[in-house]
Amino acid sequence: MAMRNMKFSTDKKYAKSLDVKDPLKDFKKQFLTPGKGKNSQIYFCGNSLGLQPVTAKKYVETELNDWAELAVEAHFKGTNPWADYHKLFRKPLAALCGALPEEVVAMNSLTANLHLLLVSFYWPREKRVKILTEAGSFSSDIYALTSQIEIRGFDPAECLVEVGPREGEFALRDEDIIKKIEELGDELALVMMSGVNYYTGQAFDMEAITEAAHNAGAYVGFDLAHAIGNIPLNLHEWQVDFATWCSYKYLNAGPGATAGLFVHSENFHLPRFAGWWGNDEKERFLMKPEYEPSVGAEGWQLSNAPILPMAVLKASLDIFQKAGLKKIFKKSEQLTAYLEFLIKIKCTPAQKEKPYKIRIITPTEPSRRGAQLSIYFEKGDGKKLVQQFAKEGIILDWRSPNVLRVSPTPLYNSYTEVYTFVEKFADFCEFIN
Repeated sequence: MAMRNMKFSTDKKYAKSLDVKDPLKDFKKQFLTPGKGKNSQIYFCGNSLGLQPVTAKKYVETELNDWAELAVEAHFKGTNPWADYHKLFRKPLAALCGALPEEVVAMNSLTANLHLLLVSFYWPREKRVKILTEAGSFSSDIYALTSQIEIRGFDPAECLVEVGPREGEFALRDEDIIKKIEELGDELALVMMSGVNYYTGQAFDMEAITEAAHNAGAYVGFDLAHAIGNIPLNLHEWQVDFATWCSYKYLNAGPGATAGLFVHSENFHLPRFAGWWGNDEKERFLMKPEYEPSVGAEGWQLSNAPILPMAVLKASLDIFQKAGLKKIFKKSEQLTAYLEFLIKIKCTPAQKEKPYKIRIITPTEPSRRGAQLSIYFEKGDGKKLVQQFAKEGIILDWRSPNVLRVSPTPLYNSYTEVYTFVEKFADFCEFIN
């Protein structure tokens, strides 16, 4: 991607000039930022909960109106007929995932989807019983993997293997992941990792990990909660077996929003739990006792679409389509690089010692991260600083024990906002390598 060799400036006028030239500058108006006028927040928490699209209310009201005026008939005669509502998400989700339209579906929540996928992709047998994941993955994923191992009668202490960073490092080395896959060999049933680690912001080499897992005879899947809408994905060509994600972070679909999943076309034949909305749509309303799954990822559905929350997801995905993924990812790379540049330059030692000493633990290479910098506090209670910033209208994200996550989101954050934050941040923090 472009911009990685761009030379930045510490002049505030430079930040404003970037905003003027920003092709996505008008998209900030497509989202509701808490506060008004001079009290409007600077919101760097889109990796936790994205802002509300301005059109969300209108999209939901459309479905509410159809419910009021058509009732049950809205399933087939509504503005967006509910019986086929999930089909509206095929193309936009396929574009975000680098997938075929039939390989994706919007449904359920992330962990529920992960459990459904593990039913299909974790088949411990003979020696091949182990699951490999990254140390420090999101706790819900660990709970899911552990319980899936236990419910099959195996011991998680023996079957769940974690690969971690080297001593003194925070990011995992891709070569260490691949080495561990090769070491486990025919004991490995599944590799299940994050696309982007929630804590460090590291993006993993999903293509290389997938190739190594397949060479070892294992399936491979990814939790894309922090990846979808954040970094370019090409799941079909990478031959990833499955993936799942939530939609309330970079996809801006609201708290507890409808999630989604990907299943590679080569795996459409696999067994799965059955529910009536996963049944062949030609047979679905005949209420036959026999189950004939729909072809594609839609065959993993259990129940009909939750229309009202999915309306918000549609509102956000329509914005993604208007903005264009290339422009979004290009600005994301530049915004995050600019944030990193300013922290390293402005958070310099002062004559009077600063109360906080920090280091950036997110990889510097653009290909190994998205719209997030994780800042590790070597000294000082960073959580108190985050709370102080919140009182001043700068919203950041703290993760225990001592990491501040800053997410400059390309659809609604500006270069001037990044500059304003770092200027204040530098008054308290000293950057150390």
